Amino acid sequence: ILFEKLGLPAAKKKKTGYSTDEEVLEGLHDAHPVVPLVLEYREMEKLLRSYLDPLGRMVSEVDGRVHTTFNLAATATGRLSSENPNLQNIPVRTAYGRRIRALFRAAPGNLLLAADYSQIELRVLAHMSGDEQLRRSFRDGEDVHAATAMEVFGVQRDAVTPDMRRAAKVINFGIIYGMSAQGLARELNIPVGTAQEYISSYFARYAGVKAWIDRVIAETRQTGMAVTMFGRRRPVPEVSSPNKAMQSFGERLAVNTPIQGTAADIIKRAMRAVWDYCTADAGHGRLLLQIHDELILEVGETDAEVVRNEVAGIMERETVLDVPIVVDTHLSRCWEKA
Repeated sequence: ILFEKLGLPAAKKKKTGYSTDEEVLEGLHDAHPVVPLVLEYREMEKLLRSYLDPLGRMVSEVDGRVHTTFNLAATATGRLSSENPNLQNIPVRTAYGRRIRALFRAAPGNLLLAADYSQIELRVLAHMSGDEQLRRSFRDGEDVHAATAMEVFGVQRDAVTPDMRRAAKVINFGIIYGMSAQGLARELNIPVGTAQEYISSYFARYAGVKAWIDRVIAETRQTGMAVTMFGRRRPVPEVSSPNKAMQSFGERLAVNTPIQGTAADIIKRAMRAVWDYCTADAGHGRLLLQIHDELILEVGETDAEVVRNEVAGIMERETVLDVPIVVDTHLSRCWEKA
């Protein structure tokens, strides 16, 4: 229908025929009114199949709650994963996804407390790389994405537009994940040459980050292991593969594992400390969920502000980096607003 009957431009063709994956359809979003309808249908069908139907069946008869299972050793990065149901993956960026989050509410007389590490992976990068520019940005409380935008686009702070800041954010996190110029060009919808200029400008500002990336890849190639700040190791044999594509994949793992793995270690240390705090006194609330860099607690309304400040302080003090660790907190009756 899309490519033969309506004659829309086909971006990809596989052995089985034309591709209609999300990337292709997003590229055709404005080409015909039916395309956004297909995307909306798919989103609703996924939410229904993945969340609404199963969640209804998973409510406990004992306490009326939904209980997930956390897997401690299912991911190579060290992050916890969640299943039956996966409560780490409930969408937040779409209106329908937020409506599902709104279904999760605190018990009467309680509030949900969300405590989220702010830009923890970039802070870990600043600590591990020793880059003084990046460290200074965090120590001075500077908007690190705006600072990168100033450097990459060659403008003053007051000239940084929201689009420039968004692009700088993609670059900052793309560096962590070893994003290539081609990947950045795809992400920002810009020419590859321009993307390469952005990456070069980034490394010109953060020379310490570039030196650390080169060093950590060389060390991983020598030892066959990527290591987090706390000494947790991950084998990365791909980094010495004779296959160029596999070798590039290994290099991305060598850079990403120490950063994302250390962030995973930090949240686990925080969980243990917050758990000790919660179990010391019933008024301190209960730990409900961990979602990557965020903890969700249920706290009594009367003690909510006290617990909020205590939990943030515990999370910020549990691990010490060469840059400040910041925790953002929000209180609400339902998960969507938290």
